[in-house]
Amino acid sequence: MVAVRFEPAGPLRGALTPPPDKSISHRAAILAAMGDGEATIENYLDAADTRATLRAIETLGATVATGGGEEMEVRIQGIGLQGPGERAAQGDAPEIDVGNAGTLMRLLPGWLAGQGAGAWRLDGDESIRRRPVDRVAEPLRQMGAQLDCRDGRLPPLWVHGGALSGTTYQLPVASAQVKSCVLLAGLLADGPTAVVEPAPTRDHTERMLTAAGARLRVEPARTPVAIRGALPGARITIEPAQRLGIASVSVPGDFSSAAFAIAAAVLVPGSEITVTDVGINPTRVGLLGILNRMGAGIEVTEETPVGGEPRGSVSARHGLPLEGIRVGAGDVPLAIDELPLVALLGCFAEGRTRLSGAEELRHKESDRISTVVAGVRGLGAEIEGTEDGFVVEGTGGLQGGAIDSHGDHRLAMLGAVAGLASREGVEVRGFDAAGVSYPGFEADLRSLLS
Repeated sequence: MVAVRFEPAGPLRGALTPPPDKSISHRAAILAAMGDGEATIENYLDAADTRATLRAIETLGATVATGGGEEMEVRIQGIGLQGPGERAAQGDAPEIDVGNAGTLMRLLPGWLAGQGAGAWRLDGDESIRRRPVDRVAEPLRQMGAQLDCRDGRLPPLWVHGGALSGTTYQLPVASAQVKSCVLLAGLLADGPTAVVEPAPTRDHTERMLTAAGARLRVEPARTPVAIRGALPGARITIEPAQRLGIASVSVPGDFSSAAFAIAAAVLVPGSEITVTDVGINPTRVGLLGILNRMGAGIEVTEETPVGGEPRGSVSARHGLPLEGIRVGAGDVPLAIDELPLVALLGCFAEGRTRLSGAEELRHKESDRISTVVAGVRGLGAEIEGTEDGFVVEGTGGLQGGAIDSHGDHRLAMLGAVAGLASREGVEVRGFDAAGVSYPGFEADLRSLLS
């Protein structure tokens, strides 16, 4: 376990380009493997989670070549929609190690479940074995898939290839990963498959499938299932396909990674930074709305989209004191990975900040409600956890101390930002967890202080 100390800092200044988007990198690699030809992914994220996805598709038979120096380029020769089943019919259905990649664990079963033959065991590290997979198993079983998992809900996950029937599945909780899994399975079903989401979730999979030639339509959801305070959900319908064709994908910068530098600039007096070439897909930037409601100084400049994904620059600066707000279930799907930062921001705000409707946080790399509450409380925060969130009483700052990442990359990065903004500094134990999504985070953050 690596411990790194972050002392109180002077202002952050300058520009920063975040690492490539992790969610888009995962999806691009999987869809390229499902295609029939060669695909090129420009600016692929070179991190532990996304490397696990490349290993997984290689295990299934895709050919992967990497290069391109600092901006990693990946070339993938796909094996086609039925490729894994064809290899399995010849006796090749190997175990797949997903490492710590929850996105991989939840998306890949959708492809494998519709294979004509084969059985695959998906497993990973100690952290992944604590993260439930029943939410993808349930809709796949509704389509006729045969899946088995430990204690009925935990990895390892065994996926048996078989015939799938088209279905309509209403997501009980807004989840882009579950939605994506069902859409991938729908490509291999015997009829149309629809996913009804109660509120908007990140739509990278839909954009990429459409670009690959899949027949997909998105309509307003007509369902009593809804999240209070959220934008209307959608009904996404996909038709069965014979093939996918992906030529190239350009991955923008990851907003979820950029969010930590943005938060640092908002919290450290005198700071003003610009995050460049970052993805600003409306289904990903819910934190910007939260920051605006708290009174933070944020400006967004949109640029010409590349490959169907909006991108641009985000400027953030320290300004007027933040105000405590309510962050409800309607905010959660569009800011799910950034919600731990709401606890930190609330410590520096005036008044009370309450997060609710975020039960999903209990099923991330760690139980992010419990670990965030315990972590920032240990730094001097007045915070209490609830079943679906937390309540923070703003005190204008944090004392400092030590925080344990619990192997969670988001918590490791939160601890670093807390240290810069605190009065006495913060030691982040298990800081190496940041490498899961942002190996250069410490260097990039410190570069803004020089």
